[in-house]
Amino acid sequence: MKLVVQVKLLPTLEQASALEATLRACNRAATYASQISFAKELKDRNSLQKEVYANLKARFGLSAQPAVRVVKKVVDAYATLRASLRAGNPGPPMSRRFRAAVGKPIGFRPEAAQPFDDRCLSWQYDARTVSIWTVAGRMRGIRLACSLDQLKTLNAHRKGESDLVCRDGKWFLIATCDLPDPQVYGPADWIGVDRGIVNLATTSDGTNYQGRRLGRYRRWQARKRAELQKKRTRSARRRLARRRRKEQRHATQVNHRISKEIVSVAQRTGRGIAVEALGGIRERVRLRRDQRATLSSWPFHQLGQHLTYKARRAGVPFLEVDAAHTSQRCPRCGHTERANRPDRDHFRCRRCGLAGPADVVAGVNVRDRARSAWVLVTAPAPSP
Repeated sequence: MKLVVQVKLLPTLEQASALEATLRACNRAATYASQISFAKELKDRNSLQKEVYANLKARFGLSAQPAVRVVKKVVDAYATLRASLRAGNPGPPMSRRFRAAVGKPIGFRPEAAQPFDDRCLSWQYDARTVSIWTVAGRMRGIRLACSLDQLKTLNAHRKGESDLVCRDGKWFLIATCDLPDPQVYGPADWIGVDRGIVNLATTSDGTNYQGRRLGRYRRWQARKRAELQKKRTRSARRRLARRRRKEQRHATQVNHRISKEIVSVAQRTGRGIAVEALGGIRERVRLRRDQRATLSSWPFHQLGQHLTYKARRAGVPFLEVDAAHTSQRCPRCGHTERANRPDRDHFRCRRCGLAGPADVVAGVNVRDRARSAWVLVTAPAPSP
């Protein structure tokens, strides 16, 4: 499995200045290569590299391997764009339809991420430093900050390129690690997980992870942002910049904590994890204006991603099941009706009278659907 590890760099002022100059030079070079690729319709890496390689070195001060990385970065950007257009608009990639959809070459921000391979970047794990190529020469001894687990993972499993990123004045290296897939055990049962807005996650065991605290925190952050935006002063802008992404980091930490706890319970009890497939929910639901911000900031997708990779890393079986009517179906008699859920918090079956918390009932239905799906998945293939 692929695991992304992010480590923070602690450069000196001189080193940070060289890193910033390097990012800006690489992205100017990438924008130039993108213009050539768009104008001459060069789609593959070899033809674009043959066209721009000498100019990248002469005009932008890049050495051989960074110039090659810039070309690959441009080719990958156009390949991603073509794949996105092909998914919704079939047709030959660099045709008139593609050019009409794009309209202009892809541009790169001055501080966009830049990939480095092992010829441009080396790691010293014992010293917790890195050595990286810059336009001012090779910078050695740049300190990094990461946990001991991250360091062990990098040392044992790091593969391929690492991306240099500047975010809000801070420097990071994002490395890809290729970990071996653990053996997935056969589950004794399943834990159904119902995701929501008021309750971020509710399991079929009755464990409830409420979202009220996160909601209050988000409303408080929104009020503080509005207050600072009204002032329009230099200090207010600085404070807004410091607050940037703070709410996102807080929500990510909450999702990490919830998913880690659910996966540990499943691993300890020998069960699998089942969640609802909630893809395309924004297209299916029409909301009032005052509800749009709440749904847009609902971190259900990220929680599902955390559950997926943590379960896979621990060897825990993971399934996504159909989400239709999980909160309206009675898990005892199977009766499905909207009236079974008179309000958001309560469930009461109109046929058999089963009552309980609506989110727990939904988790039980998710668990039952996982049991049926797992039987079909593991059933032997019929003989011809």
